[in-house]
Amino acid sequence: MTEHLLPRSKPEDQNIIPQAIEQFIMAIEAAGLNMHSFMLLRHGYVVSENWWPTHHPDEPHALFSISKSFCSTAIGMLVDDGLLSIEEPVLQYFPDHMTPEIESNMSSLLIRHLLTMTSGHSEDPTNLIRNTQDGDWVKAFFETPIEEAPGSRFVYNSGATYLLSAIVQKVTGQTLLDYLRTRLFQPLGIENVTWDSCPMGINCGGWGLNLTTEDIAKFGQLYLRKGVWNGQRLISEEWIEKATSVHISTAAMDGIDKQQGYGYQFWRCQFGGFCGRGANGQFCIIMPKQDVVIAITSDEKRMQALLDIVWEKLLPAIE
Repeated sequence: MTEHLLPRSKPEDQNIIPQAIEQFIMAIEAAGLNMHSFMLLRHGYVVSENWWPTHHPDEPHALFSISKSFCSTAIGMLVDDGLLSIEEPVLQYFPDHMTPEIESNMSSLLIRHLLTMTSGHSEDPTNLIRNTQDGDWVKAFFETPIEEAPGSRFVYNSGATYLLSAIVQKVTGQTLLDYLRTRLFQPLGIENVTWDSCPMGINCGGWGLNLTTEDIAKFGQLYLRKGVWNGQRLISEEWIEKATSVHISTAAMDGIDKQQGYGYQFWRCQFGGFCGRGANGQFCIIMPKQDVVIAITSDEKRMQALLDIVWEKLLPAIE
């Protein structure tokens, strides 16, 4: 529906060199990167949008781990409303799962540790959780041993985000999707949203969200505008500042952009930016200094190569 679309503008009217966008597209194709879509926003206007063959603007796309940034947003809204604190122990939300063994293993785990991927697991337990025979992913998470002190080290952990989704459902009595439908998606004019769930009916949180490219761009624009959309505050500026700041080092990760640090389910990236990023080349890139949002969907494992072309071809053209 046109009333839900972002405003459009020519690149030159927003001080972007049009030829640079053409050079960006050419460089992507010359590198053989399997792009599905690209959208560039400057000063709140869509100045460029491109869909590769077989893909179209109305197509819901699997966001993979960009989903995590949406889950983090729900936690932030609950914090804003005074309904939880990220310094609270995770176990207090799951008394039905409490056993002496689980309490001993998980007693020091806080919501903050889930947000920052510092749960204390030495490796990502997500596959183990998803393959549990009884379908109780929460129980399976609690039964995975924590080998290190929570907060001590970054280990990517989609299961931690799933547990954040379970906490949202405990606090609100709604699934993560239903909670965000009224608090986020409807105000942004985002429709026809789907989010995969576990066998117990809890949205996966860390993956499984499907949105259009323009929906990704709207989410980025909300964060660029520090939580305000069309004059309405949806989430506090304080939360956005904390969520997109570095809380833990990621220097051991592969790829220079993954080494810039991690916030609350957001990655920092080069040139003062931050992003939600998902497997196979999904990006929601927010560049506050340039007043820019870039939304990308693809089927491409060479994610750093894709970002390198963004920085090389697009960034210098933004005046």
